[in-house]
Amino acid sequence: MSRPTPHPALRRLDILVGEWDMWAAGRSAGPFRVEFTWQEGGAFLVQRADVTPETSLPGPWADHAPFPTVSLTGYDDTADQFTILYADGRGVSRVYYGSMADRTWCQWRSAPGFHQRLTVTVSPDGTTMEGQWEQSADGDRWTTDFDVVFERRGKPQS
Repeated sequence: MSRPTPHPALRRLDILVGEWDMWAAGRSAGPFRVEFTWQEGGAFLVQRADVTPETSLPGPWADHAPFPTVSLTGYDDTADQFTILYADGRGVSRVYYGSMADRTWCQWRSAPGFHQRLTVTVSPDGTTMEGQWEQSADGDRWTTDFDVVFERRGKPQS
């Protein structure tokens, strides 16, 4: 059986492919192991995240850690945006939307009472990503939920 032909816009996500250590909340939580891999011949990007033996889960993280997590990202060519299906170890399942421009990945969802968005920027050398998750009750007034820093394990994919 042949594989689907990936939409060219998915190549914008090549910069994410590889293994990363992620830290959160001012580096008080982590490292979490994160891996981005292409599936179905590049038609979907899969992100998996989990704790490691070295992971620190302070305070509220210990009670509400979502790990393991998995996200499947595809591209909607009619909307010119990415669609992300997310599921985690708590049984949470969500749909996010995303964009990648100028080395900045944005991911968001709108839900009554709990809007979320993530913005991370990949460094020029492709070895780090830094940003933050934000939340809003109404979609207008946003507060930082927690910051994130990703450090690449090994060399960036070429």
